[in-house]
Amino acid sequence: MNTTCIMCPMGCALTVEEKGGVVTVVGNGCPRGEKYGKAEFSHPERVVTTLLKGLYGGVVSVKTDGPIPKDKIADLLAWAASYRLDHAVKTGDVIAESPVSCGANVVATSDFKGK
Repeated sequence: MNTTCIMCPMGCALTVEEKGGVVTVVGNGCPRGEKYGKAEFSHPERVVTTLLKGLYGGVVSVKTDGPIPKDKIADLLAWAASYRLDHAVKTGDVIAESPVSCGANVVATSDFKGK
């Protein structure tokens, strides 16, 4: 598998392979790249940022408070598309605790006045 490391601005081109149950990473310029390559190969995760609509109009920017498995992203985005925020929130407020059992909370990254 070929991928680009996102752990620092260098953006090293990684080649990740598994042979005999051992995952090897080539092309990393530092230990963070090796760790990233192995994680990306075995259990890729992402922090997700999106918008939630307000029940009475407007939108609020939100993100997960930690990475979630890539195979849960579509479920989380479908949840976000159908969710309507009906109250005011401040930056950092938890809006939902692990929706769709994604393993991370959805938190506000901006203030939202609600009505």
